Amino acid sequence: MAWVKRLLVLCAILLLGLAGWLWLTMLSPWFYERPDDLEDIEQRTHQVFVYGTLRYAPVRWVVMGGSGDPEPATLEGHQRNGLDLSPSPGSQVKGLRLSVTADQLARLDRYERLGVRYERVEKQLADGTRAWVYQRLPNAQGTRLSLPAAHIALVP
Repeated sequence: MAWVKRLLVLCAILLLGLAGWLWLTMLSPWFYERPDDLEDIEQRTHQVFVYGTLRYAPVRWVVMGGSGDPEPATLEGHQRNGLDLSPSPGSQVKGLRLSVTADQLARLDRYERLGVRYERVEKQLADGTRAWVYQRLPNAQGTRLSLPAAHIALVP
């Protein structure tokens, strides 16, 4: 019976940790500020193509507060590299097309760190519809901290 108590305590700690992480990344005032140079979001329904973690309904509900009425979709001429896309003629990426409100799009922008890690570009999907696609910014490829090279003098 002691192992059941330990298991329950471990589950509670894991749930609290997950809740804390979700709050920090999705709702807290830290870790992301929308860059001032980004255009305002139009107040209309937007189509968004997702191909990574946002394909999963629980993630979409946490991130944007809804399902987005997902429809299967394909983006041609690209390939997946982990959670990033790169142009690749003849390749295709399968994912979902979501219909989202302006507020949900703003929440997706926060999740993707628009302007910091990703840019949102409009692409044509295989079925002819146009949708927003989050693509990694070129200067965000290496997310590690880069330090200036130090000059070291070796003393014999």
